[in-house]
Amino acid sequence: MNEWIVLCNAPDEATASRLAETLVGERLAACVNLLAPCRSVYRWQGRVETASEVPMLIKTTAERYPALEARLAELHPYEVPEIVALPLSAGLPAYLAWLADSIA
Repeated sequence: MNEWIVLCNAPDEATASRLAETLVGERLAACVNLLAPCRSVYRWQGRVETASEVPMLIKTTAERYPALEARLAELHPYEVPEIVALPLSAGLPAYLAWLADSIA
């Protein structure tokens, strides 16, 4: 499979929407799902922190991932944003074809 899902959290819905619209508009992602806000607990600069964040599920391909990662890192307000990519092992063929066509 050539398709990937990228996980990334944004600090709020406005930022997540802006990132999603840019990535889809620039054909780096076929689709971005903005999920309900969640509470994140993490270690940052030696301290345990908590924050409300908006998770994003970003659909792309292996070929577009490097450009997506670079653009997301450039636009994201966090110093070190969570950008984690997972290759898909299976999916509805028609959906995967749509995904690939949407960012070609």
